[in-house]
Amino acid sequence: MIFNNFLQCILGFTIVLLCSTIPLQSQDLKPGFDKDEFRELLLISSRTSANAAYYADLPDPSNFTMKYRSPVMGLDNLWDLWLDSSSTAVISIRGTTAKQESWLANFYAAMAPAKGELKLDQNRTFNYDLAQNPRAAVHVGWLLSMAYLADDIQPRIDSCYKAGYRNFILMGHSQGGAIAFLLNSHIRNLQSRGIIPSDILLKTYCSAGPKPGNLFYAYEYEFANSGGWAFNVVNSADWVPQTPISIQTLNDFNTTNPFVNAKKFIRKLPFPKDLVMRKVFNKLDKSTRKAQRNYEKYLGNKTEAMIEKNLAQFSPPQYIGSNDYVRTGVTIVLMADEEYYQLYPNNPEKIFVHHFHRPYLYLLEKLDNY
Repeated sequence: MIFNNFLQCILGFTIVLLCSTIPLQSQDLKPGFDKDEFRELLLISSRTSANAAYYADLPDPSNFTMKYRSPVMGLDNLWDLWLDSSSTAVISIRGTTAKQESWLANFYAAMAPAKGELKLDQNRTFNYDLAQNPRAAVHVGWLLSMAYLADDIQPRIDSCYKAGYRNFILMGHSQGGAIAFLLNSHIRNLQSRGIIPSDILLKTYCSAGPKPGNLFYAYEYEFANSGGWAFNVVNSADWVPQTPISIQTLNDFNTTNPFVNAKKFIRKLPFPKDLVMRKVFNKLDKSTRKAQRNYEKYLGNKTEAMIEKNLAQFSPPQYIGSNDYVRTGVTIVLMADEEYYQLYPNNPEKIFVHHFHRPYLYLLEKLDNY
C-alpha cells in the first residue's frame, strides 16, 4: 500500500512536469462537430486501441503527443493522456480487446441505476451519480469499467489543471465510446459538486459507441451536453452502435401514459370484446416482460458469476429490471455508399469489417457538410 501511494505520487508529479514543459496559450474548445478535430482523435484512438501493427500505415496525430498510459485495470481497461502545445488534453479510452474479461464487460448487459455505488473490492467503493432521475439506468459492465478508469483519470485531470490546462476532450472508440458516455456524466457531476473545477471545458467524441443506457439516462446526458459538446460518430454499416439489444416493456414508459389505465378501459368493454382485448393485451405485455427477464438472467446474473471470477471481490449492484437501451447523444452519421462497399464489402466471416478505425477514417473524408 505504501509503495502504491508512493508510485501514485510520482506519476502525478510526472504529469505536472510534463504539462508544465508546454507553453500554454488561451485557446478554448469550440462547440459543434469538427471534422478535423475528430480525424485527429481517431488517429489518437487507433494508438490507444491496439498494437503498433494495427495503426502502422496511419499517419501520426498532428497536434498531440502521448504523455501517459495507464496500467491495465478492471476488465482489461486502459486509457491514454495526450497533450497539445496549447491548452487541450485528450483522454483516450481503449475499446474491446481480444481478452475474455474485455468481452465480459460488453456481455454484462443488465441495467444498474444511474446513481449508486459499486463495491470494487473490500477496501474500495466507487460512488457515482450519472443522472438525477431515479429511473435512469446504465449498462452495468461499462459502468464497472468506467469506475476503475475514473479513479486513475481524476488525479491526472487535477495535475493538468494545475499546469494550466482548461480544455479536455474525451475520446473512445467502440467499448471505449460506451465508457466515454458514462465518464462524461461522472466528470460533469464532479464539476457540479466542486470536486473538479467548473471552468474546465469538456467535449466528448464517442466513436462507434453502442447504447449506454435507457431513455431517462439519455435525456439527462443530452441536456447536460446541449449546445454541441458531445457526439457519437457512427458508420451506417457498423453493427456495434446497434447494441445492446433493446427490449421495451410497458414499465419503461413515463408515469403518465395511455397504458397505465388499459386494463380498466378493457373491463368497461362489452362482452365478449373485453375477453378478446384482455387476451391480446396480456400476450403483448407478457412477451416483452419475459424477454426482459431472460435478458437479465443470462446477461446479468449468469455473466455476473463470470465477472466475479476475474474480479473476486466485486459486489454487483441491484439490477432495475429493464433493458430499454436507446441511442444516446447527437449522432453524426458516416453514410456508407456503393463506393464504400466496393472497398469494404459485407463479409459474414469478418464481422468487424465496418467497425475498425480505417473505414471510419475513409468515410470521414467523404463527409462534406462539416
